[in-house]
Amino acid sequence: MYEPIRTKSVHRMDRAAADYPHRSREEELDIQLAGHLAALLAVTDELGLDEDAERIAGQVARLRGAPPVRHAGLTSGGTGALHRRAHDIAARALLVAASRADTAAAILAAERMDVHAAALELAGAH
Repeated sequence: MYEPIRTKSVHRMDRAAADYPHRSREEELDIQLAGHLAALLAVTDELGLDEDAERIAGQVARLRGAPPVRHAGLTSGGTGALHRRAHDIAARALLVAASRADTAAAILAAERMDVHAAALELAGAH
């Protein structure tokens, strides 16, 4: 029915593996965590929380090996929407930091979640 293959395959796994760079799981998590923290930094800058933004920028710089690019672009969202977005981003950062076992980033993300949750409660109370 089928004829046996008599020639070597042109699709060799050992050559293909060497053709592109590979990253470890830790490197991938570092990249993901730095991305979440950079997004949190952008929202924090937009909220005008300068001291908190500096702490976040320090963590991004630690993960990336270079200071983050900061842009104070303003969106049309209100303060409540910004706090909600920041809370969601901080939650994502916390998950990745916990997965990566990065205590400093996890503590920072948890603190940011608490701050933004409190701000949302205050906004809802008035």
